[in-house]
Amino acid sequence: MRTIETGEAHYWSRSRQCLWHKGATSGLSQRVVQIRVDDDQDAIWLRVEVAGDASCHVGYRSCFYRSIPVEPLGETPIPLAFEETEKVFDPVAVYGDAPNPTRL
Repeated sequence: MRTIETGEAHYWSRSRQCLWHKGATSGLSQRVVQIRVDDDQDAIWLRVEVAGDASCHVGYRSCFYRSIPVEPLGETPIPLAFEETEKVFDPVAVYGDAPNPTRL
């Protein structure tokens, strides 16, 4: 609801256990261009314009900088492929502490 009210992306943070405004700390806010809802109305998809060059808290342009192979590998953990290899900004300079992204 907050996203619709403000026109900027707000997300539920499991780690913080609260609703947060994307870009409140970094300035890399996301202006919502389009919101779609799935047929069961239990998932949404946001199309956004990002203020600045990035939106990922670990420094990449997008939080979706890794991909999972489609073919069965039989390996655990599943090896991820990096689709983006260069960070756009230094997260320590922006946030003051090195983020530790969740791994599969």
